Amino acid sequence: MNSRSEEEDGPSTLDSSLLTTTDVSRKRRSNQSSSPATAVVVFSTLVAVCGSFVYGSAVGFSSPAQMGIMDDLGMSLEQYSVFGSILTIGAMVGAVMSGKIADQFGRKMTMGISQVFCLFGWLAILYSEASWLLDAGRLSIGYGVGVISYVVPVYIAEITPKNLRGAFTDVNQLMISIGISVMWLLGILIHWRTLALIGGIPCVLQVVGLFFIPESPRWLAKIGLWKECENALQKLRGENAEISEEAAEIRDYTETLDQLSESRVFDLFQPEYAKSLIIGVGLMVLQQFGGVNAIAFYANSIFISAGFSSTIGSIALVLVQIPFTILGVLLMDVSGRRPLLMVSAAGTCLGCLFLGTSFFLQDHLQENKGLSPILALVGVLVFKGSYSLGMGGIPWVIMSEIFPMNIKSSAGSLVTLVNWFGSWVVSYSFNFFMEYSTEGTFFMFSCICCVTVLFVAKLVPETKGRTLEEIQASMNTSIET
Repeated sequence: MNSRSEEEDGPSTLDSSLLTTTDVSRKRRSNQSSSPATAVVVFSTLVAVCGSFVYGSAVGFSSPAQMGIMDDLGMSLEQYSVFGSILTIGAMVGAVMSGKIADQFGRKMTMGISQVFCLFGWLAILYSEASWLLDAGRLSIGYGVGVISYVVPVYIAEITPKNLRGAFTDVNQLMISIGISVMWLLGILIHWRTLALIGGIPCVLQVVGLFFIPESPRWLAKIGLWKECENALQKLRGENAEISEEAAEIRDYTETLDQLSESRVFDLFQPEYAKSLIIGVGLMVLQQFGGVNAIAFYANSIFISAGFSSTIGSIALVLVQIPFTILGVLLMDVSGRRPLLMVSAAGTCLGCLFLGTSFFLQDHLQENKGLSPILALVGVLVFKGSYSLGMGGIPWVIMSEIFPMNIKSSAGSLVTLVNWFGSWVVSYSFNFFMEYSTEGTFFMFSCICCVTVLFVAKLVPETKGRTLEEIQASMNTSIET
């Protein structure tokens, strides 16, 4: 096994060691062909994204179930707003703990733990006869989803070859979109209790599937299980694949990181990690305050307020959302992260602009009131299609790529917490903003989406075609762009 040269003159810093390690690794791998998508990688990804489907189901459940739950349990609009937004409270708690749990118990066990909470939550909703049990179930699902939202993209990023990592990690967003879409469509046809029962099915599927997939090689390396790391890597790359170079790169980088003690939260704010932290947190803040969960949680209410059929609108959303998410997956490792992210953010800006204009016409220009429903539909479709193309998945892809192993748990937990806190703020306050100024709410979202384009253009690096070790070494040496 090759290691870094110890014949250098003078003391070396950790940053220069990280760069030396990845430079050597890059040379070792320069003639290596792209790794294929083996059956084990594909199956492992599918098992992992069962959790993403649960995430999407939880988000999509509240919109079609609203009228049925309020009628059956006699809940007021304020009570239902608590039910809808309490998911994000649980997710914030899960996010705070997600990194430490994933580092302590491994990626597989963490996914299993999260599904226990999700399954309990769906069963509580299924059998609830009072609002407190409904809220408790939603809170439990939120906790599980908060953990899932961190560990799934991290696991996929750590098991896939660099040439496939972007597309495979973005399958996480595809399954979230499918989960939302399934809930929207089935919610039109079936009772909300049956919908809750369906929500628990992927929880069981993931728990069973976890017994048949390998652990993350990089996590195994982090805890010093080198033989198990190589065995897992061999399973993932294929029985006859040559893994010595990739295993050597993981070993070299992990041994370098061993020079640092396990990070605490405040260690994240050291200068060498500033750029990664600004990018990770910034993308999550802009993603959430761009209004995505306001539209996802209350799509039916938006259509009704605009005078459009909520049933037709929900079906149209599904027809747009899934194809654009698939397109984003296909383009991820072709166009790169940055161009796709900028196009996606520009599209969400335009969609919110259409929505704001729709409600402006409805409230202030009575002679053009007939345009309002059409503009509302176009606005929601443009927003969701554009969001699904990149803004939904790419921030999670980048989060899984830019933080080195010694701070990944703390940084990932912080970034995931910020995401869910933003989701709670938007989902809880949305109805109040709509009462104050409907068009102003969407114009505000449009401005935030515009800022996202500028943020990506200025700060976000391109990570396509680079190993995790290369990305992390170059990201965490200075804050200069």
